[in-house]
Amino acid sequence: MIINAGGRTDIVNYYSEWLLNRFREGVVYSRNPFYPNQVYKYLLSPDVVDCVIFCSKNYKPILERFREISDRFNVFCFYTITAYEKDVEPRVPDIDESIETLIKLFEIVGKDRLVWRYDPVLLTEKYTTKYHLKTFEYMAKKLAPYVSFCIFSFVEMYKKLEKNMPEIIPFTPESKQMILQGFGEISEKYNLRLQTCADAQDYSRYGILQSGCITSDILAGALGVKFKKLPNNGNRKNCKCMPSRDIGAYNTCLNGCKYCYANSSPEIAYKNLSKHDKNGLLLLGNLNKDDMIIDSKQESFILAQQSLF
Repeated sequence: MIINAGGRTDIVNYYSEWLLNRFREGVVYSRNPFYPNQVYKYLLSPDVVDCVIFCSKNYKPILERFREISDRFNVFCFYTITAYEKDVEPRVPDIDESIETLIKLFEIVGKDRLVWRYDPVLLTEKYTTKYHLKTFEYMAKKLAPYVSFCIFSFVEMYKKLEKNMPEIIPFTPESKQMILQGFGEISEKYNLRLQTCADAQDYSRYGILQSGCITSDILAGALGVKFKKLPNNGNRKNCKCMPSRDIGAYNTCLNGCKYCYANSSPEIAYKNLSKHDKNGLLLLGNLNKDDMIIDSKQESFILAQQSLF
C-alpha cells in the first residue's frame, strides 16, 4: 500500500514530530473526513507500506531527521515552490530559501524520488503571465539538476476560492496558451520534463506530458520495483494516480495559502492546532467513544523486485 503524508495538510512542515512518532511506534490512525466516526488504523511497517508519499512547501523542519523514515521506507517527495509571495502564501518560505532546502532534500533522497510542483497557476494583476514565465524560468534553471520532473496545473475555481481570492483573473485562451508555450520552451531549454496534473487536455504540442503525480509507472521507475496491475482511482476528476491512504486531516494546514482547497479558512486551521497532540494516534484530536476503529486491509502492491544492474 501507499501512505500519503501530505495530501490533506502540510505534515512535514507543521507536524513532523507527530509523524516521526507515528513511524517510530509503527501505527497511525486516520479519521474519515466524510464519515467522521470511522477511524482507519494503518500499520507503518515496510512489509506492507511500499512507499510514503510526501508533499510539502517546506521540508526544513524534518530534514535533520528525515532519514529516520527514508532509511526504512521507500519515499517519494513532492516539493511545491511557486511564484507567489506573502500576499498569497503568508507562511511559506521565499523562493531562494525553498530552493536551498530542496537541494538539501535531494542530497538525502536523490533526483529520481524528488519532484518539483509549480501549482496552482493563477492570474491576478500582480501575478501576470509574464510574471509566471520569468519566475518559472528562474526556478527551472536552478532546480532542473535536482528533480526528476516538474508538475504544474491551472487553478480550479472552487466556490470558497471565489470568496477567498476575488482578485483572480480568469484565463483566456490567449493567456493560457502563453503559459503553455512559455513553460514548454523553458522546460526544453533546461532539459526538464514537464507534465500536467489531473488535466484532460492534450498539451503535447507544447512538449508537455499528460500524466498523474503518482502513477504506477512513475513510482515503479523511481523505486526500481514492479507493481501489480492497479486501478487509477485518484481523488479528483481526471486523476491518474494509483491508490494511496492519507494520514492527514483537513483544516489543519497553517501555510495560509489563499487558494487552499484543504482549509475552510486559516482561522479554523489555527483553532484546530490546539487539538493536536504530537504523541496522539490521530493528527487531530483523540478517539471518541462512538468511533468505529477499522483495521485497514493492508498488502504490498509490489509484484517483484527489478534488478537495476
